[in-house]
Amino acid sequence: MPSTVEQGFTKFHTWLTPTQGENDAAKRHRSSIEACLKTNFDMTRFFRTGSFGNGTSIRGYSDVDYFASIPREKLKNDSSVSLRIVKDALDLRFPGTGVRVNSPAIYIPFGTDASESTEIVPADYLGDTTINRSVYPVYHIPDGEGSWMNASPDAHNTYVAYVNGEKGQKVKPLIRFLKAWKFYQNVPISSFYLEMRAAQFAANEGRIEYSMDLKTLLRKLYDSDLAALQDPMGVSGYVRPCSTDAKKTDSLSKLGTAVVRAEKAVDAENAGKISDAYYWWDLLFNNQFPAY
Repeated sequence: MPSTVEQGFTKFHTWLTPTQGENDAAKRHRSSIEACLKTNFDMTRFFRTGSFGNGTSIRGYSDVDYFASIPREKLKNDSSVSLRIVKDALDLRFPGTGVRVNSPAIYIPFGTDASESTEIVPADYLGDTTINRSVYPVYHIPDGEGSWMNASPDAHNTYVAYVNGEKGQKVKPLIRFLKAWKFYQNVPISSFYLEMRAAQFAANEGRIEYSMDLKTLLRKLYDSDLAALQDPMGVSGYVRPCSTDAKKTDSLSKLGTAVVRAEKAVDAENAGKISDAYYWWDLLFNNQFPAY
């Protein structure tokens, strides 16, 4: 068993990383979804995004996200209508699965494991943008209010990968710890928001120490009142933390509890009370942290 807090987090990360079986399950339904969207909407590109696409997914909790690039003439000015139209086509192809709209995506709950569930985001290709001499495709995707917003998964993945490399490959694990708290405590914060906030935070740190930096990051999120984040790549404008005010209120309440527990954990670690530190981290992660 681990004997330091750092060893505890390292072991915890191995538990959070999806198994090969989950990775295989994530690929299982791709071809049939792709065929349906090509037949009904002349889809031109279908690619994986989100946590699985970026190496920050959580075992047993993260679903699989895809962007479906659909020609503009096949979509509607109202993005909510576009979501319903794509949902209806997928519902006909996969009857009985419970296909539903989960803006900005259509959610298909294949099987019982999250890794088999799939979210498809209808995307209208706008063109390319150049950022730091690299070229990235930009898409319009539903914004949850009937309009469209800009998105570029390739640009955001590059940003996270760059910061992760600059900080000794310790940023993606930090993101996983933040997402694990979200899932284990049922916190309704956007995973994309958490990923961008964690990467932006880490970019300004000298080195990453999991316990100290997770505590500091949680405190910064709380003190900022979960303020909307200005996209560090300049593509998506401001990224909102939650889809509704009620979810933001719930998230801030749970975040306040997490801050108290993380600060007690770090105080215990600094005092040499490692067993107590494990106790507080275990509370924060809803009894999922490794035993001391």
